[in-house]
Amino acid sequence: DLAQRMQAEKVLLELIDSPECLSQCQLLLEQGTTSYAQLLAATCLSKLVSRTTPLPIEQRIDIRNYILNYVASQPKLAPFVIQALVQVIAKITKLGWFEVQKDQLIFRDIIADVKKFLQATVDHYIIGVMILSELTQEMNLVDYSRPSAKHRKIATSFRDTSLKDILMLACSLLKELLAKPLNLQDQQQQSLAMHLLKLVLNCLNFDFIGNSADESADDLCTVQIPTNWRTIFLEPETLDLFFDLYHSLPPVLSQLALSCLVQFASTRRSLFSNPERAKYLGNLIKGVKRILENPQGLSDPGNYHEFCRFLARLKTNYQLGELVMVKDYSEVIRLIANFTITSLQHWEFAPNSVHYLLTLWQRMVASVPFVKSTEPHLLDTYAPEITKAYITSRLESVPVVIRDGLEDPLDDTATVFQQLEQLCTVSRCEYEKTCALLVQLFDQNAQNYQKLLHSSNRNPLEITVQEGRLAWLVYLVGTVVGGRLTYTSTDEHDAMDGELSCRVFQLISLMDAQLPRSSNEKVELAILWFLDQFRKTYVGDQLQRTSKVYARMSEVLGITDDNHVLETFMAKIVTNLKCWGRCEPVISRTLQLSLMSATYILLKKLVKIDAVKFMLQNHTSKHFPFLGVNDNYSLSDLRCRTTFYTALTRLLMVDLGEDEDEFENFMLPLTVSFETVTQIFNNSFKQEEAKRMLIGLARDLRGIAFALNTKTSYTMLFDWIYTSYLPILQRAIELWYREAACTTPILKLMAELLQNRSQRLNFDVSSPNGILLFREASKMICTYGNQILSLGTLSKDQVYPLKLKGISICYSALKSALCGNYVSFGVFKLYGDNHFDNVLQAFVKMLLSVSHSDLLQYRKLSQSYYPLLECLTQDHMSFITSLEPHVLMYILTSISEGLTALDTIVSSSCCASLDYVVTYLFKHIAKEGKKPVRCREISQDGQRLLHFMQQNPEVLQQVNLSTVSKDCRAFYHQMVSLLILFIFELRASLITSQPDNKREVLDQCFRNLMEGVEQNLLVKNRDRFTQNMSVFRRDMADALRCEGATEASSLDMMS
Repeated sequence: DLAQRMQAEKVLLELIDSPECLSQCQLLLEQGTTSYAQLLAATCLSKLVSRTTPLPIEQRIDIRNYILNYVASQPKLAPFVIQALVQVIAKITKLGWFEVQKDQLIFRDIIADVKKFLQATVDHYIIGVMILSELTQEMNLVDYSRPSAKHRKIATSFRDTSLKDILMLACSLLKELLAKPLNLQDQQQQSLAMHLLKLVLNCLNFDFIGNSADESADDLCTVQIPTNWRTIFLEPETLDLFFDLYHSLPPVLSQLALSCLVQFASTRRSLFSNPERAKYLGNLIKGVKRILENPQGLSDPGNYHEFCRFLARLKTNYQLGELVMVKDYSEVIRLIANFTITSLQHWEFAPNSVHYLLTLWQRMVASVPFVKSTEPHLLDTYAPEITKAYITSRLESVPVVIRDGLEDPLDDTATVFQQLEQLCTVSRCEYEKTCALLVQLFDQNAQNYQKLLHSSNRNPLEITVQEGRLAWLVYLVGTVVGGRLTYTSTDEHDAMDGELSCRVFQLISLMDAQLPRSSNEKVELAILWFLDQFRKTYVGDQLQRTSKVYARMSEVLGITDDNHVLETFMAKIVTNLKCWGRCEPVISRTLQLSLMSATYILLKKLVKIDAVKFMLQNHTSKHFPFLGVNDNYSLSDLRCRTTFYTALTRLLMVDLGEDEDEFENFMLPLTVSFETVTQIFNNSFKQEEAKRMLIGLARDLRGIAFALNTKTSYTMLFDWIYTSYLPILQRAIELWYREAACTTPILKLMAELLQNRSQRLNFDVSSPNGILLFREASKMICTYGNQILSLGTLSKDQVYPLKLKGISICYSALKSALCGNYVSFGVFKLYGDNHFDNVLQAFVKMLLSVSHSDLLQYRKLSQSYYPLLECLTQDHMSFITSLEPHVLMYILTSISEGLTALDTIVSSSCCASLDYVVTYLFKHIAKEGKKPVRCREISQDGQRLLHFMQQNPEVLQQVNLSTVSKDCRAFYHQMVSLLILFIFELRASLITSQPDNKREVLDQCFRNLMEGVEQNLLVKNRDRFTQNMSVFRRDMADALRCEGATEASSLDMMS
């Protein structure tokens, strides 16, 4: 229950903030009657020791020692309680890793404490291993709320001082465990084995060099083992240990042994010399052979998955030339091929693991041209068998899926596309065999399908099965045709592609002949995939017209070159847009097929095709039902209209030039729709119909505006929409501000109209269009802003769709207008026009209705607000300085918090905004100092800002430079203004916080920092300061280093 959860979190926060927190946690641990009370105490302690402002060192030592004694005295606690308490110990150890007490690194004696646990009972033994495992994991965990430089320093020190010893200890304990008779029924023994394996895995998963590998990129991972670990990896006993553990342990544990082996197989190549690497690979392959010869354990899905990952890593880290030289390669590759074929045939078992097997074969086949070894690689024998197994297994899955109502693999298009992309390389090895198989299966299934269609008693179930098979075959043909780009190809291969493509084009004719009476979405999506692959491979500017692919196609279909193919494509697109209007996936994929990625040369060819001319002249709901207004369509179905009109307008632009009549004819259907909406507004006012029409029109116009990238064409659109139709959109915002489905498309249209892409809004000098457009945008943003604020407080799940999304679009639109360089904003004040002031006030009102946490939590909102703020501080500081103190405080606080953001758009905008504010202040102070007393006229704006800063010194203190974790030259370059202005206060506070014996050295560091730096903000001066800062960081780190350790406060400062 959400309410109960929120109440529990509130109680937890109150407990953490309570002065009696520690005593209450101790009371809960010692007298709590349930495990959950103890878990609550552990959670509180974890949050308490993780605070940015640390507890006193003595208190943390006491907490750590208390927990160690507590778990030692109560080893039978619930596992999740022990885990939570161990996590507290790990956090204390990590955060205090460099802290010194009485010349001792007080928190590093954790290893000695753990060894005491290892000498006691089995339960204590397990707790000791858990502490090491959790500590290793915690050391590897990046806390983004703290400087990454500090994290890397701790992690690197832990790696260099402790990690190798921990790994060696874990391996020796596993050897001891394996040496004893294993009792698989003994829960303690199982638990010990599990925690030991997890400890080894955490050691091998450690981020050794700070590259924060993306876990989703699993197939690209290389484990950067330190060089001083070589001896562990060179011992054959190390690998043998984990292979033996796999064969000895039950599946729940043996998969952990395989996970460790995956990391061993991923060890960086440079750790070994060539002979050592060959020997190491030989041991890995020997282990693979042993597993495949005794495959019983692979029936467990966890083991199976990890073994597939293990196989994929072999080719990721080792070259095919090295693999073929291994003893028993021919036997092992045969076993792997048989295992892969069996896996593909059992398609319903662990489908997510197939990716790794296909990765292995794809990489192996792709390496064939580069193998210099004389040893046979045998891929020409086994790759066709893999391809055949994949093809036949997918066809055989169709009747089973339909008969048993299983989840259809074709519905998961992301997985299907990923597998097909891998298969396309494998299928091109011995392509003749693949092509012959596909031709045979396609002909057989197509004939059966035609028989069923012409049968007097049609069996719908049989037809569905045949259509499912044909869908797979079309996907597969598209895959192998697309494979031409990934593999060395010959004229014979192109001719084979022609044979296969003929059959798909014939199937297209057969399927389209049945429309609209009957249709199959999966076959249609497969056909669109094929057409896209064919286009990428055989249609383009660089294509040789003599390609053999057209030899067979000209005989059978009369398609002689890519122009004929384009005609077929466009005919198919028109057919789909006509007949599949209510199927969003088909319409969306159809529109993405070729128009959106077409080059100018291709567009020139397309506009000559009759089907394209038809679309340009007849884009109405009569011919294309998805453009119509119908209650059967949901409002989200209208989204594809933007894509449609973008594509259509790009085609229109090819020959449009300055022909206003042609543009008016093109816009005629939209003109008719707008006139209809106008009549509805003036008369009967059927609200739902008008709303749907306006949503569709806004989406259509946004697509058109996006494609109009020249001044001439954009001016045509502006003249068409400005006088007659923008007032209707304004009215819609007033009426339906509560309905995001209506306001979002209209606001996005306005944001697109304000984009000065390719300088299209640089109107003639005699034209007021730029100012007129901004006035309309101002009206719309003010109307929306005022109305949306009347909604009051919204629930957490409603606040973004109903309010914040619209605000983010308004901010994005306003930023485009302010940065577009097509409006002189000084004109508004000069002539008493309040549109500019109104929109800025609307910006402030909307901003104050949003919390700081929401500003950063919602990515689209933060990516529109912060760049807008950068623009305002750059060009409109007079507005910023005129704001009320509480508004200015809100903005500066948002900048301070934005500096810590991971999003570079946000953090860089914050740096720039802060630089503009402080530069403005700096220049004001410099000017005031230079004027003689008798003629000193105080600048009201600058004086107001200076007064605010003097009244609120904590504002700039919030801008903690340590929050920007990157050692970034660009950051220092932008922050020179802030640092020059406040360097002396910073210098005094930092030096006085250090011991007397270090103050003189630190004072010299600051003098070196300011050497050659003048009191100005010229680029040359900024560059000088940035260079000095890099040296300053290094000198300060050296000065604060104390006998190989750094005190916590010093480290935080230097971050």
